Amino acid sequence: MTTHTSHLAPPEPSLQTLADADVLSGRDAVAAAAAYVAAQALADGPVGRVGLELELHLVDLARPAERVAWADVMALVAAMPAMPSGSSVTLEPGGQLELSTPPHADVVSSVAALRADREVLREALAARGYAAVPLGADPVRPPRRVNPHARYDAMERHFAARSCAGAGLAMMTATAALQVNLDAGPAAGWSDRLALLRSLVPVLVAASAGSPYLGGRSSGWSSMRQETWQGIDSGRSDPVTSGEPGVAWALYALDAPVMLVREGAAMRAITERVTFAAWLRDPALIGRPATLTDLDYHLTTLFPPVRPRGYVEIRCVDALPDRWWPAVAALVVGLVDDPVAADLAAELCEPVAGAWERAARDGVTDPDLRRAVAGCTDLAARRAPAGLRTELEALATLVADGSSPGQELRAVADTRGPLALLEEEARA
Repeated sequence: MTTHTSHLAPPEPSLQTLADADVLSGRDAVAAAAAYVAAQALADGPVGRVGLELELHLVDLARPAERVAWADVMALVAAMPAMPSGSSVTLEPGGQLELSTPPHADVVSSVAALRADREVLREALAARGYAAVPLGADPVRPPRRVNPHARYDAMERHFAARSCAGAGLAMMTATAALQVNLDAGPAAGWSDRLALLRSLVPVLVAASAGSPYLGGRSSGWSSMRQETWQGIDSGRSDPVTSGEPGVAWALYALDAPVMLVREGAAMRAITERVTFAAWLRDPALIGRPATLTDLDYHLTTLFPPVRPRGYVEIRCVDALPDRWWPAVAALVVGLVDDPVAADLAAELCEPVAGAWERAARDGVTDPDLRRAVAGCTDLAARRAPAGLRTELEALATLVADGSSPGQELRAVADTRGPLALLEEEARA
């Protein structure tokens, strides 16, 4: 949920009219806003660079069933050493930590950087009796916001007003992801690249579905993280539709409901469903005209599985334990950035195209998805870079045997309880 503008930065706004006039108003405001969003959606250039963001649940080893108090979270972060690979450490609404690497030349170096910083984080927390656990959802502790930031307070009020308070609170405070950031690539290939990513989403969701419990209960879904995201207000977390990528993103963004607006240092929750386009057409709906700053901020409140930010964010992957997230990161990058693998992956994914909800619910227990995941993991393992071949081969073998990282986690939680799962991963 944290925005990291340093990663694979998008181009500067190209519409001088908007650069000169912060207020978006008048007859052509919607068209101007759409053109602005489309123009900065993707940046033309080569492929290759990779940035990774890993969210982790903070755990007090002496009281693992209790959420860590905000004052203790802040004290831990204040004492945190600098990360040797340059990752930033940021905080999420439920006190989750997020490690975000700068962009690196390839997936091997990006994984190595995140691993190094993850180890420093682990040691620093362990010295004070804490751990940070990468799981798609907190399996034990009820969702509760501890971060008092005004943005998160407004988000919570928006979700409550939109009749999705439970899902909104759980999404903010009890979920964690592995986000993979990739260059957009040459402009001529954007439509094909985004089409490939859309087709890959069900496979990536099923392969990483590792959140069978959330807040002490199981709904039966393989990824309760994805189930939770699906439960927030519509138009904010659905996939972006097909079409020219910049135009499709602009239409998505302007048709999405406004969540909150800044008022000086404060944040005002928007409690009625008002799309950004509607605000532009009728400023009275919010109480003032929209500005370019409002539009930029609105884009940070949209969470589709694949989000253009100049670069491309792949946001549909559950956080997984350290023994598995490097392989899943390599799986994503290999299937997208290796042109040979990309063509073959598109064929493998065709039978499950659009089945991302099924993937979140059933994971690899669905026969069609299991075949697609097995084919893609085997393909990625065969074409893996030397530095991550062992990890990808282990993942491919696990899936070929009919299991997955999430199935392993469910077996522990089902037999010994979700607290045992959290404690086991905290001490891993």
